[in-house]
Amino acid sequence: LYAQKSWRCKVRRGGSWRDRQVFAFKNAPSMLTIDEPVVTELARALDQPDPAAFAAAQERHGMFARLLPVEGKFFALFDQHAEHIVTGSREFAQLMTNYADAEKRRKGIEAIDVAERAADKVTHDAVLLLHKTFVTPFDRDSIHQLITQMDDILDLIQDVAESAMLYDLQRITPETQQLADLNQMCCERVKAAVGMLSNMDNADAILKICSEIDRLESDADRVMRSAMSKLFRGEADVRQVIKLKDIYELLEAVSDKCEDVANVIEGVVLENA
Repeated sequence: LYAQKSWRCKVRRGGSWRDRQVFAFKNAPSMLTIDEPVVTELARALDQPDPAAFAAAQERHGMFARLLPVEGKFFALFDQHAEHIVTGSREFAQLMTNYADAEKRRKGIEAIDVAERAADKVTHDAVLLLHKTFVTPFDRDSIHQLITQMDDILDLIQDVAESAMLYDLQRITPETQQLADLNQMCCERVKAAVGMLSNMDNADAILKICSEIDRLESDADRVMRSAMSKLFRGEADVRQVIKLKDIYELLEAVSDKCEDVANVIEGVVLENA
């Protein structure tokens, strides 16, 4: 909500400029001439930390109040999605460990697919809620960026697992396992940071976790570059070179996307703490 009571601004409409007044919703009773009891009660309830008062105002004032749903569900959706990300990254790390066992490989890929589908549903629910919510816990664009980029993490993990199968990759390298383990650590830290977002008293801890994700992403970059150098210098099978090069790049993209999510979280914290 705005710190000032209101601003005057100009907007362009139909080729002409018109005056418009922008104000915080909590200031609506003094700025608008409408059904004042409804606006006053909703505005006061919205300005209180007690969700029960706001829910009661919603119930009493029907359709108008339903434009302002309780915002806390966003954080629950973030937490659910982060849990699926950690599940997917853990299953992928296990997949790399047990890659020589065809049956365990098949079950690992199936588990990643299940986590990815569940995460897609959470993403859909979050975007739908965003369109229905009048007042959001923080900037709408940041909410959309956060949930969609979190979804990209698991999409990439699924891409790596499926690519390994499609390419008929028969063996993996130690660097592949290293990258998988680093990605799992990144995903666990994404979950930890997202879990603290509902309370800006955790700002320092969240920023520290974001810095850890950045460090892990740098570690993944170094492992990937070393793996590429080793691959081009020592692998005689051209098909294996092509397959592993793509796998390395996809694995490194997972850590990049975790860093993108950390950057969004960091921006939210710095703007709202």
